Amino acid sequence: MAGEIRSLLVLGGARSGKSRYAQGLAEQSGKRRVLIATAEAGDTEMAKRIALHQAARGAEWRTLEAPLALAEALIAVAAAETIVLVDCLTLWLTNLMLAGRDAAAESQRLAALIPALAGPAIFVSNEVGAGIVPDNRLAREFRDAQGRLNQSVAAACEGVVFVAAGLPLTLKPGQHIAPKL
Repeated sequence: MAGEIRSLLVLGGARSGKSRYAQGLAEQSGKRRVLIATAEAGDTEMAKRIALHQAARGAEWRTLEAPLALAEALIAVAAAETIVLVDCLTLWLTNLMLAGRDAAAESQRLAALIPALAGPAIFVSNEVGAGIVPDNRLAREFRDAQGRLNQSVAAACEGVVFVAAGLPLTLKPGQHIAPKL
């Protein structure tokens, strides 16, 4: 992975190029590649999206489905000779909330696990807080939970990249300039 960074969060909006960017980094690593997929094909449109992602990855990828048990899947496959790509945290959070699980506790558990992983990992997640305030309680709760999840994973990862229009912007590590007041 890029430099010596062992854990990376790749953020972006829908169709920003974040998954393609993360996949490219994993493929450049020269390591065995494992995708932990969190999506479930609940309808034909989602099944088509999943099939397109699978075709884009190719046969050199091992896929492990973990719509809920992400921490367990990471522990099972993380290894020095393997790079793990988790795509994506947003669907994982959705699955947790729909299953009535404690999303805050699961998010903290994931963040605590990241520095201890036995090998490198890339996490893909949506930035959902830049739009309008949702008009219903569930959507606002999701947006807030996603923001907290992204913050905790960003803090736990050694690197964070934001992708917009297919272009990556490195957020961490980076030079942070405090404003002079």
